[in-house]
Amino acid sequence: MTVQIAVIDDWQDVARDVVDWSVLESIGEVTFVHDYPADNATLAERLGQYEVICVMRERTRFDADLLGRLPNLKLLVTGGMRNAALDMPAAAALGIKVCGTDSYKHAAPELTWALIMAATRDLVKEANALRAGQWQQGLCGDLHGKTLGILGLGSIGQRVAQFGQVFGMRVIAWSENLTAERAEQAGVTYVSKQQLFEQADVLSVHLVLSERSRGLVDAQALEWMKPSALLVNTARGPIVDEAALIKALQKRRIAGAALDVFEQEPLPALHPFRTLDNVLATPHVGYVSRQNYEQFFRQMIEDIQGWAAGEPVRLLN
Repeated sequence: MTVQIAVIDDWQDVARDVVDWSVLESIGEVTFVHDYPADNATLAERLGQYEVICVMRERTRFDADLLGRLPNLKLLVTGGMRNAALDMPAAAALGIKVCGTDSYKHAAPELTWALIMAATRDLVKEANALRAGQWQQGLCGDLHGKTLGILGLGSIGQRVAQFGQVFGMRVIAWSENLTAERAEQAGVTYVSKQQLFEQADVLSVHLVLSERSRGLVDAQALEWMKPSALLVNTARGPIVDEAALIKALQKRRIAGAALDVFEQEPLPALHPFRTLDNVLATPHVGYVSRQNYEQFFRQMIEDIQGWAAGEPVRLLN
């Protein structure tokens, strides 16, 4: 019998053209689903027929309730080797295999730096003014000689730190697991959490979302920041207390925020981040690059082929 395979979370309707899915014709039929996440009842109706589901990391939540509503599901394949939206113990208990893929390591740091540059130089305002027939709207900021604070010095945080060093910035870092020795190896100065927020002219978040990191950038941390500081988050929305950030931005407690991730995605139509003039926001495109999608989807196909042959690869459970 032909295996029913769904590639979901294809919001941009690009998945079918990034790689050649026809190599799976001997295994089953591939369907591309472009709908946004919904409640579990809707998702169960939408996905109930599929035995294999390919998901883009952390767009659609597969909790125990939803997994229990999908009796045909045998294999979940996610972009990346970590996906906090998947209930791994529940999947294992139901006998659902979960496989992942490698990630292209350059897309997120590059987007982070693009946001830092665009916000610092007020590029959107200046570009829109030029299109409207205007010229030179104001004075922008500078990065050289300023302090870049990195919250989470993992692979992405280290790359952003390197960008800052090239631009002549002093780079400092903190996280709960970071040591002075590890920071020194990256050419970065280790500081306390409070010092990080107090000293940073640009504070960039690069932590993995966990119960420990959820809400870590809270009202107190924002209160520590300079009134001239910029907060950048391309990691995960819930790491920052969204209500506290909105309040700080509305009161001009900090100069601005450059955000690619949000508590709820897609961002609601009437959300303040869509209208605040000191927010530069992009729709979670940090990992949305051709190179990354090619790697994700190519290895998803390999995962399905391995599973069909009885030899799953890149198993997460």
